[in-house]
Amino acid sequence: MKKVIVILIPAFIAVIACTSESSNSAQHTPQKMSTGNPYYSRQDTSKLQVANDEWKKILPPDLYGVARNKETERAFTGKFWDQDLKGTYYCAVCGNELFKSNSKFASSCGWPSFFESVRPNATIYVPDNTHGMRRTEVICGRCDSHLGHIFDDGPPPTGMRYCMNSISMDFEPDDSPASKK
Repeated sequence: MKKVIVILIPAFIAVIACTSESSNSAQHTPQKMSTGNPYYSRQDTSKLQVANDEWKKILPPDLYGVARNKETERAFTGKFWDQDLKGTYYCAVCGNELFKSNSKFASSCGWPSFFESVRPNATIYVPDNTHGMRRTEVICGRCDSHLGHIFDDGPPPTGMRYCMNSISMDFEPDDSPASKK
């Protein structure tokens, strides 16, 4: 009598592939985001007018979902929610400078939180009445990509809490060669 041995390798490979894809999506470095994205610039602050169809061709699917479809990453899963390195946060879609680490604080909400943006026009505020809530959406002042929401329960001096999606941001540490240029 022959024995049948069932090998579950395809399921195992599928699990590894899914795990690998999600871990890679959390590693958006400035160099990776600028590759293949002609709109990404850390110097240009001019307003962009790019159709979502074009962004969909350029951006990774997970970033496109949050930045252009206004999805939200799950709490406590983003790469920056508990980061305390010194440096600058940029829009992962267009490279617009958004926040300095000295305005970041531990809010315990599960997303990176800041009490102010780097300049008044770095971010734009839009009423958001979705999901039965009254909130204010924060979008990038250069490319109009969804970053997160702002609330009035933050620390002094502003009293504001910019609750941002990690995937919508790139980070450049103060001690990196690029930050010294």
